[in-house]
Amino acid sequence: MKSFEMQDRGRRLIPGLTQLLSKRPDLYSLGVWPGYYSKAKGSQIWDLDGRQYLDMSIAGIGACILGYADEEVDDAVICAIRQGVASSLNCAEEVELAELLCELHPWAQMVRFARCGGEAMSIAVRIARAHTGRDIVAFCGYHGWTDWYLAANLGTTENLDGYLLPGLEPAGVPRGLTGTAVPFRYNHPEELEAIVKSSGKNLAAIVLEPLRSEFPQAGFIERIRELANQCGAVMIIDEVSAGFRLCSGGAHLVVHSVEPDMAVFSKAMGNGYAIAAVIGREECMQSAQKTFISSTNWTERVGPTAALATIRKHRRERVHERLTSLGRRVKAGWESIGHKHGFNIHVSGLDAMSHFSFEDQDFLSYKAYFIQCMIEQGILASNLCYLMNSHNDADVDRYLEACDVSFSKMAEARSNKDINRRLKGKPAISGFKRLA
Repeated sequence: MKSFEMQDRGRRLIPGLTQLLSKRPDLYSLGVWPGYYSKAKGSQIWDLDGRQYLDMSIAGIGACILGYADEEVDDAVICAIRQGVASSLNCAEEVELAELLCELHPWAQMVRFARCGGEAMSIAVRIARAHTGRDIVAFCGYHGWTDWYLAANLGTTENLDGYLLPGLEPAGVPRGLTGTAVPFRYNHPEELEAIVKSSGKNLAAIVLEPLRSEFPQAGFIERIRELANQCGAVMIIDEVSAGFRLCSGGAHLVVHSVEPDMAVFSKAMGNGYAIAAVIGREECMQSAQKTFISSTNWTERVGPTAALATIRKHRRERVHERLTSLGRRVKAGWESIGHKHGFNIHVSGLDAMSHFSFEDQDFLSYKAYFIQCMIEQGILASNLCYLMNSHNDADVDRYLEACDVSFSKMAEARSNKDINRRLKGKPAISGFKRLA
């Protein structure tokens, strides 16, 4: 099959097979998960062998919030391309996008752009360090692959266990960064209090997601803000994943009333096109001029054009409301189907991007078998579901009916104790883990 042949070709040429860990076929079921696509439109994907699937899996790992190949966004991009993607002058769209982001977030006055979430987070941390003249960053959650973050695992392999692969080695990260990134857990302000007590005079930034698998407990975010003010650290909200899921803008606008000093966006902001933004208070953002932050491809026209079209459609159609409604149906369906077939299922995450798990020592084999059963029914699915505006009630109906069939087969495998014999591919590997 062409899809699997391409995986063999890619493995020989590309270290780790893919550019993004979350798209590696072995995270799903190697030998079953198709891996590559030839076409994507709306909520549908075609693999290299021409097979068509309803995609109820990761929606471009959360980037394609409107759906694949959205015509309104693509038309805007095609028009921009025909007028020139790059020139010796700057594109006006970046100013328009900066104005729109500050309109959506009245606490912010300035914006810098990049093209992906990881580099945007590095920009935010660099600005915070330049602004404060300090080195240490306290963080909660997952914030990318770059040195400032992976430095948390220098001298230990456990600090990031709750966020990335357990035992992740920070190979290639300078040892001199040891002690510059210190983790604390969501909804545990006492852990940040201890960091401030020991390192407050050298604390440049406090970085956290607005939420992930659970909402903040009463007073948690407020306490983070107090501690940032107390020690003079910059408070940075990472909206790369949560942004545009709860409203047209940052989830922090809905989850709490605390205003950060900076916020970072990417993924859904461009509906699959490469664009990222760091927004913030003028006094912090101006510190970008104290250091060197610059890239040719941050000035191209496609990213800002796509973001403008995406945000405008998102606001007009109130996309977050659709995602929330469909997501609640998915989560309720998982719980009902799981209990029906005797699984102690645990459902969590945002309504728009949720996941399930259940207690079993061989969960990764069951996950692979679930994926296999769903693919046999023409659906790309895993134990998580990122929704798009192109999904509709009929898609969710079809998806949950297929889940019922798949869980029935999983229950049979559990009863017969033959789960691994049923697998056509390999069990899933343990992948991207996140704390709330």
